[in-house]
Amino acid sequence: MQKFRNFAQMSVTENFDIAGLFTSDKTDFRARAISLFNFQYLHNPFYNRYCDLIHCIPENVSNIIDIPFLPIGFFKNKDITSTIFEPELIFESSKTTGSVASRHLVKDAALYEQSYLQSFQRFYGDVKKYCIIGLLPSYLERNNSSLVYMVNDLIRRSENEHSGLYLNDFKSMYNILKQNEEKRQTTLLFGVTFALLDFASEYPLPLRYTTVIETGGMKGRKKEMTREEVHAKLQTDFATSSIHSEYGMTELLSQAYATDKGIFTCPPWMKMLIRDSDDPFTIKSVDELAKSQSGLGNIIDLANVYSCAFLATDDVVKLHPDETFEILGRSDNSDIRGCSLMVNAV
Repeated sequence: MQKFRNFAQMSVTENFDIAGLFTSDKTDFRARAISLFNFQYLHNPFYNRYCDLIHCIPENVSNIIDIPFLPIGFFKNKDITSTIFEPELIFESSKTTGSVASRHLVKDAALYEQSYLQSFQRFYGDVKKYCIIGLLPSYLERNNSSLVYMVNDLIRRSENEHSGLYLNDFKSMYNILKQNEEKRQTTLLFGVTFALLDFASEYPLPLRYTTVIETGGMKGRKKEMTREEVHAKLQTDFATSSIHSEYGMTELLSQAYATDKGIFTCPPWMKMLIRDSDDPFTIKSVDELAKSQSGLGNIIDLANVYSCAFLATDDVVKLHPDETFEILGRSDNSDIRGCSLMVNAV
């Protein structure tokens, strides 16, 4: 099949126009997504090869459901980059014994910062009104965590003397939260799931001015629980009516947030779709849904300009017609069929 260009001639100066990306509404999402697909087809050699193997070229793409979604597992063994660059950041996922960590090469740290700051502001407002606390032990124990980078930056920007990251010092964190509650200081507590459960069991306290944002992750530390079970336990121990959630991953530069009952909302530059579990190339967007439906999650993250913005995940997703979604779990078969296409091809 005819390629659009010789990748050996790619220049480090080739950039995608991101003007207005984080300030626009969802009305121009389709046009931006197709434009970015064309850019990444031209400037991402691995993604280009994948598209060619499934016989999809820009001329065949007129809607977002026509865009090929790259299996997210390729971030474990390939550098997924659009254009040639020296990364300012390299984010790595956690891994279990014998597994391989995913790596996300980030061309421009400012692009990641702009994405999470704009998203944070949409959901929570001015960061300076909060005391930001991070309970992220499993992430602090390793280098290059995108979540730690984000929370640490929010801590710095909050300019609150009690904001900070905590490893296993539950007593100090308890004292800060208790003090903030007494002073009616609005607080955000970002926490990995297993650590929040441990802390809540050891130091239960009523939280009226603190919002708990669980970031997911048992990481083999505890018996697996559903999000509903986790939230119910935390709501009881913290005597609060709701627990928030953050949905993000190493391979993404954007996050979705759930502020009620585990139902996530994306910022305008991010979109969740679902694909058929038996046919990874059958994709459904919210435009096709008359009612909520479940499938495997496909994410468009327009902030992923210089990696790949179109990713097929292993998450089982319930997608609602209003574009919100729920995470139901993980696929039992994490080897997405599309991966096998590439085994002997690259």
